Amino acid sequence: MPVWILYALASMFFAGLTSVIAKFGLKNVPSDLGLAIRTSVVFIFIWINAIAFRHTKFMGNFTGKDLLFLSISALTTSLSWIFYYRAIKIGDVSVVAGIDKASLVITIFLSFFFLNEPLTPKILLGAGLITAGTLVLVFK
Repeated sequence: MPVWILYALASMFFAGLTSVIAKFGLKNVPSDLGLAIRTSVVFIFIWINAIAFRHTKFMGNFTGKDLLFLSISALTTSLSWIFYYRAIKIGDVSVVAGIDKASLVITIFLSFFFLNEPLTPKILLGAGLITAGTLVLVFK
């Protein structure tokens, strides 16, 4: 099994834990404040990771274009997290997380158009099933 699949499985596991744990943490605070605390911890942990694995030695490799796209990605991530935390604060985590994961369908199509990644019948079927599952969650 390629290592990137193991990383993806680890990501899936921790992402699954994240939403449920966050719901407990939002019990007595507004969603935006809870997200601010969470993001601060993420910021510190990621810097510790980058330093520990000596990735900071590549800081000089960034181009203006790299920084622009990473900054835009940070803005879209921030917006995603803000709305996600607002949704899990007042809604069912299982439904919100399911709807959120439908972002995979958007990723599939954007990666086809902008990254020239393949759009095979298998991928289209998976995207269709995800869309169908999302509709089931949204329209109880």
